[in-house]
Amino acid sequence: MPPLNADERTTLESWLDFYRATLAAKCEGLDDEQLRVASAPPSALTLLGLVQHAAEVERNWFRRVLTAEHAPPIFGARDHPEGHDGGFDVSPESSYRAAFEIWQDEISRARTNCARRALDDTSPFMGGEVSLRWIYTHMIAEYARHCGHADLIRERIDGVAGV
Repeated sequence: MPPLNADERTTLESWLDFYRATLAAKCEGLDDEQLRVASAPPSALTLLGLVQHAAEVERNWFRRVLTAEHAPPIFGARDHPEGHDGGFDVSPESSYRAAFEIWQDEISRARTNCARRALDDTSPFMGGEVSLRWIYTHMIAEYARHCGHADLIRERIDGVAGV
């Protein structure tokens, strides 16, 4: 639970960490086969795909955008070769353990990259400037949306709700 009364940066970082932990919790106790199940037809979305996607968006916003680092896509995305919106496709070689470790590495790099910057610091983006504050807010919304997807997928797999 994020703190109820903290400074802005702590609040933003805590909500982002809350949703990161929520996505991980949605996957706990399932095997690789279950994590590959697209359980809410007609959607092909899986929990494993969500974890891979989370790694991609962490990489995109906190490395490519925030630090202008050249960081190629992690997971081959046919429809998004640039990697910023990919990761949903699960290959036969994909495993949760590997995807989880990659995701955690991207989170660690994100924290390192953000620690050196103020919320008002900006980076070039789409012909303008984007602040770290905006990136945090966007990532909280991104995770919240996908945690809602994960709720439905998990409940359809084994009946577990509200993790």
